[in-house]
Amino acid sequence: MHRLLLVVAFLGGALAAPAVADPKFTFTKAEELEKVKEVEWNASAEAGVVFTTGNSDTTSISAGLKAARKTGKNKLGFEGSLTYSKSAIRVLEDDNANGVIDNPLEIGTQTTTTAESYAGKLRYDRFLTKFNSVFVAALASRDVPAGKDAVFGVQVGYSRLIYKTKTAEAVVEIGYDYSHEDLSTGDTNSIHSARGFLGYKGEMTEGTTVEASLEALTNLNHEDLTTREDGGLGPLVSADLGEDTRVNAKTSISAKIGKNLAVQTSIEMKYDHRPAPLAIPNLAMDFVPEASSLDTIMKASLIYTLL
Repeated sequence: MHRLLLVVAFLGGALAAPAVADPKFTFTKAEELEKVKEVEWNASAEAGVVFTTGNSDTTSISAGLKAARKTGKNKLGFEGSLTYSKSAIRVLEDDNANGVIDNPLEIGTQTTTTAESYAGKLRYDRFLTKFNSVFVAALASRDVPAGKDAVFGVQVGYSRLIYKTKTAEAVVEIGYDYSHEDLSTGDTNSIHSARGFLGYKGEMTEGTTVEASLEALTNLNHEDLTTREDGGLGPLVSADLGEDTRVNAKTSISAKIGKNLAVQTSIEMKYDHRPAPLAIPNLAMDFVPEASSLDTIMKASLIYTLL
């Protein structure tokens, strides 16, 4: 009972505090930066937690941070997010080996981490003209269920605003991406990639906004991976030019329910044509299966807008 009251109080405080959803697609227009005569800072954050106890024992935590510094034709921005979830499930252990479970002591619990991912991005934009800019970014992430203990990378590229009305805009980016992956199983992996990005943001009706983004990366170098073909039984997998393609897509719809409050639903998909080795223990030495190629995240959230 005390734990339930504590959770209710925490969630109530989280809704009352300034918070926003996880970092999403935004495009800073050159005319906005030109209006900034002094250095301008803005920041937003989001946090949430869910507990269940008793017959269901789970813990889920999510958080996000977004900050930016603007001056003249320059912008420095940071985005970070994390998702962590674990659950305890009942497992059966036939200790007396009689073929049936006949003792409460033969029913135990096993705690499993079902989600553990972190991501951070620091990006600098320099606007050349009203619709054209160049950028450089540093990235770091971790996704244990996908077999990646740590990923570090950099991006450079060119960005252009290709469509703009009073209620909508679209941007396209092309450039280069480098990623160094520390895998949960096997050796490290370095990927040099060509990158393309397309983002759209528009107002469907007054107070209702839709956002969509699509990012594609394909490798420019040969990779020797530690996974194996035929479900982990065949020879080692390799990826030649263009075979390690990754696609990230996200769509969200936000509707205002107050001056600074909105409800948002979103779906995010991540596809990796050459995924990392599956991060599970007790595998045979020559059995190295791949993780799933497709990850999805569906979410409904409340958004509090600071500015």
